[in-house]
Amino acid sequence: RKFFFQASNPGQFENDSDALWQRGHVPETVVYHGRVGINTDAPDEALVVCGNAKVMGRVMHPSDSRAKQNVREVDTNEQLRRIKQMRLVEYDYKPEFASVMGIKDT
Repeated sequence: RKFFFQASNPGQFENDSDALWQRGHVPETVVYHGRVGINTDAPDEALVVCGNAKVMGRVMHPSDSRAKQNVREVDTNEQLRRIKQMRLVEYDYKPEFASVMGIKDT
């Protein structure tokens, strides 16, 4: 049996009493309104997995080519002009974030 998880806006609910698991509109789906943590009791995003995750199917992302249509070449000179207008930055991760995420080179 397959399950698909859909999370709402993580800041939508004030406390756990407002959270609720529900049967989804799509067959064999479950919806949870709130944050979900696996191996953590303090998820700070819609879904936080602390540890390895095994995926036996596909993971789709908006940048995935399988989610796009009407893909076409663009004028590279125009795109380079746009890139020159971009604000480029360097940054360091905050130490508290880096330590939680296991990042050594901040």
